[in-house]
Amino acid sequence: MTATVVTGLGVLSPNGIGTQAFWQATLEARHGFGALSRFEIGRYPVQVAGEIGEFDAAEHLPSRLLPQTDTSTRLALIAAAWALADAAVDPSAMNDYDMGVVTANALGGFDFTHREFRKLWTEGPQAVSVYESFAWFYAVNTGQISIRHGMRGPSSALVAEQAGGLDAIGHARRTIRRGTPLVVSGGVDSAFDPWGWVSQIASGRLSECSDPARAYLPFDADARGFVPGEGGALLVLEDAEAAVQRGAPRIYGEISGYATTFDPAPESGGEPGLRRAIELALSDAGIDSAGIDVVFADAVGVPELDRLEAKALREVFGPFGVPVTAPKAAAGRTYSGGGPLDIVGALLAIRDGVIPPTAGTTSVPDEYELDLVRTAPRTANVTTALVLARGLWGFNSAVVVQEWHAPAAL
Repeated sequence: MTATVVTGLGVLSPNGIGTQAFWQATLEARHGFGALSRFEIGRYPVQVAGEIGEFDAAEHLPSRLLPQTDTSTRLALIAAAWALADAAVDPSAMNDYDMGVVTANALGGFDFTHREFRKLWTEGPQAVSVYESFAWFYAVNTGQISIRHGMRGPSSALVAEQAGGLDAIGHARRTIRRGTPLVVSGGVDSAFDPWGWVSQIASGRLSECSDPARAYLPFDADARGFVPGEGGALLVLEDAEAAVQRGAPRIYGEISGYATTFDPAPESGGEPGLRRAIELALSDAGIDSAGIDVVFADAVGVPELDRLEAKALREVFGPFGVPVTAPKAAAGRTYSGGGPLDIVGALLAIRDGVIPPTAGTTSVPDEYELDLVRTAPRTANVTTALVLARGLWGFNSAVVVQEWHAPAAL
């Protein structure tokens, strides 16, 4: 069975617009947090967010698309276009049924819907945009990318809260194995209107700290919740043989393993499913725990959840058994975009031989027994990385990313 490889990256993150800017900020542990600026937030208990600043979608998209799309869809369209350009893919030169789109979305089109509902309440139904019929929907990013680039192959949309982005990548790999040569996949999210903001606060997991530099401290003794961000990443995944045959300019790495599990009901007393997801992903990749060079952790920043993740890592790898990092401490938790951003980080860590640091975190409780990379990047021979994500209500996902070596037959 041929490998599924990554040939293109498209990144929009609070701490960097574009792959190189994101990676440089990540290596420098430079966060993208500040007081949310899109509406008056003085009366809300949470005020710090990761916004994508100084960015105008109108400079990157046809004007006809702007009235049709929510902020998250605009980000998805731009990231997909950047990923295709990075992979040197010209969709018009390919068979339209040989290209699919698999994206994840956790929050839908909050900003668009909030605006249209305001019109409904104040002006009546005749004022509501006809585009509201689909602009709010979780599958709209898949549809809009497919339409814009003429991609008519098997396509899907997944919803698994903050685990969804990894699930999208895993399903894209499955789609390629079933015969589709190329799939654009990943996830983005954005919900920084009042309605979306309150919905995020309702989870009870957001940090109420007003200091951007101390608001999100995963695995820290002072952890107090996470900072929500917007954006994410779209990737071009291809059948390795097809990528080589078309002359892809680069192959960043291989998606070699994937698994997903679901936690038992809280009252059942059962074990959380994260450890099982890790073990299944390693098995799918055909490696054991000793084959992992670094873990890109889910890193919620909520003490009890950090403790559970540390326990799962300790049980699989042993105490201090593998370097662990959480680059999202600088980008924020971008929901369905978080996993794909970490996959980008893992691929670049493999390329550059360096493990990025976890911004902000300084004091890891001894009980966690974690080798957390902090303060500065760590030089390392990285050939294989494990990326983890967990979503509200029990989703767990794991992806194994490896350095790709062309078989002799290619």
